[in-house]
Amino acid sequence: IDPGSQGGAAHRDRPLDHGAPEGNVMEVHVATSFLVHDGKVLVLKRSEEVGTFKGYWAGVSGYIEPGEEDVETAYKEVWEETGLGGEDVELLKRGEVVRAEGEGTVWVIHPFLFRAKRTDVTLDWEHVECKWVEPSELRKLKTVPKLAEAWEAVNGARADMGARER
Repeated sequence: IDPGSQGGAAHRDRPLDHGAPEGNVMEVHVATSFLVHDGKVLVLKRSEEVGTFKGYWAGVSGYIEPGEEDVETAYKEVWEETGLGGEDVELLKRGEVVRAEGEGTVWVIHPFLFRAKRTDVTLDWEHVECKWVEPSELRKLKTVPKLAEAWEAVNGARADMGARER
């Protein structure tokens, strides 16, 4: 759940509100992409430079901009946060939306599953570390809210089971 990137667009410290507030809570739509390779899933550790969930593990994530389709956001964020372009990844599945609460916001997560054709990623400023893990490790890491549930929405298996690459 990232505050966007500096690549070509103005940097924002706060997310755009894409929905009606629930009471005093802002609702924000984000795309979260899971990259899988040889049964492992890529997780990224968020830097101190991001606006939310500093130091937490996450998938490749970003705010869905007004007028942008969630799948467009997914591809854009994969490129910006990992350096993997369209020739390096293959979209396998779009999952059902997962809702999570955290840091005074309701996050509406649009999950995607991609097959990565290579594992050498180049991190941007939003992350300080990355690793390829067994899906069962997702529940053991300090992650952004509902990361394991978002994984389950695209993988069709619990996070304590293996990755399904089609």
